[in-house]
Amino acid sequence: MPDTPDLLRRTAALAIEYLESLADRSTVVDQDVARLRRELAGPLPDAGELASDVIEHLAAVGSRSAAGSAGPRYFGFVIGGAVPAAVAADWLTSAWDQNAGLYVAGPAASVVEEAAGAWLIDLLGLPSGSSFGLVTGCQMAHFTCLAAARYAVLARAGWDVTTQGLFGAPEVRVVVSEEAHSTVHTALQYLGLGRDRVLVVPTDDQGRIVVEALAETVDSVPLGAPMIVNLQAGNVNTGAVDPLRPAIELARRRANCWVHVDGAFGLWAAASPQLAPLVDGVGLADSWATDAHKWLNVPYDSGLAFVAHPEAHLAAMAPPHAAYLQYDDEKRDEVAWAPEFSRRARGFTIYAALRTLGRSGVRDMVERCCALARRMADGLRGTEGVEILNEVVLNQVLVRFSPGGEGDADAFTREVIRRVQEGGTLWLSGTTWHSMAAMRISVSNWSTTEADVDRSIRAIVEAAAAARG
Repeated sequence: MPDTPDLLRRTAALAIEYLESLADRSTVVDQDVARLRRELAGPLPDAGELASDVIEHLAAVGSRSAAGSAGPRYFGFVIGGAVPAAVAADWLTSAWDQNAGLYVAGPAASVVEEAAGAWLIDLLGLPSGSSFGLVTGCQMAHFTCLAAARYAVLARAGWDVTTQGLFGAPEVRVVVSEEAHSTVHTALQYLGLGRDRVLVVPTDDQGRIVVEALAETVDSVPLGAPMIVNLQAGNVNTGAVDPLRPAIELARRRANCWVHVDGAFGLWAAASPQLAPLVDGVGLADSWATDAHKWLNVPYDSGLAFVAHPEAHLAAMAPPHAAYLQYDDEKRDEVAWAPEFSRRARGFTIYAALRTLGRSGVRDMVERCCALARRMADGLRGTEGVEILNEVVLNQVLVRFSPGGEGDADAFTREVIRRVQEGGTLWLSGTTWHSMAAMRISVSNWSTTEADVDRSIRAIVEAAAAARG
């Protein structure tokens, strides 16, 4: 199309304009669904419109209603931003439009993925020789890892689930903590293992699995029965990490037990010598799931699945060969390691982020976010009616507010959250922690500064005072 260069230059200008606004942009966005439907939905036009008009319209409406999750004062849902090199690589990824399922369909995509996977295995302290797959997010990373787990434990019991399915298969016992993330349960649902057929182990006051209770649960499973134990590095509310080494060593007493670690954000602690003791023993597990959009700060569509047993990973994921496909055993065909065939070339953004940050840059980003979370907690602690509910070990801060007297602390906490969200200085989410309403603050963005944190503290304190007044 003759206008393509002008269209892309204008689009880049609009994107840059949006990115440059993030530092000072209000976190309040247009959430009027009726208005957005009027502007963005409706019948498909009979005749096509000018591409330039469509992009201008999308930029105007989309920027107005885009959650400011890429900005420095967005503290909701453990959402990171995107470092500039990763954004730029994402633009190139779209321009190249490679199908990163087969080597022959995107050679550079395959080799970049090889490099990024090897770097991440080293950076995160996982066993050399582990396999990996790049997937959409942590949900599908769990699916991938637990599919490998399902294959392995059933194979040891004499059952090939890839060819025989689950009909008549030995029962697989799945152990989770009561603080297991919903994505783990959903992955079990997808895999036919049942999200509610799990054996649930209690946790302590920070959400860490209780090892003694885990021992009782493991011992209740018949000897030799296929078993999968799920542990957590980074509780989504408190940031707490399960006692990984003793829990994994305990599970290892069973011959047919696979240990999977949900490390959606907490696994990145391994990149920091200062924080690595929190995840001591993590490399003893069999599989690990994490998300690069959280603490590597790359755009979405960047889940990471790692498996210590490549043969189980390959058996669970690789499709049967089709006559028209060109496979090459000496080159990486990504379709063999992830549950997709046609897929985006996800490795370019991760590769760009890792090369520009380096080992020290990743370490500094993770440590800085944790330091800023502690600054947030310290700045709020001591304020009248404010209670910090968790030990701030990573980047999560849980806050509860009291109205004083006989007032309802749950209702008051939710009111403070509402006022903060509507104030526009920052955005954070609410949660329920041990039956208590709480404000949840997640510091995950590369661009957040001490000034952003201090400004946010003032806004939270002012919102609480206004609600109390």
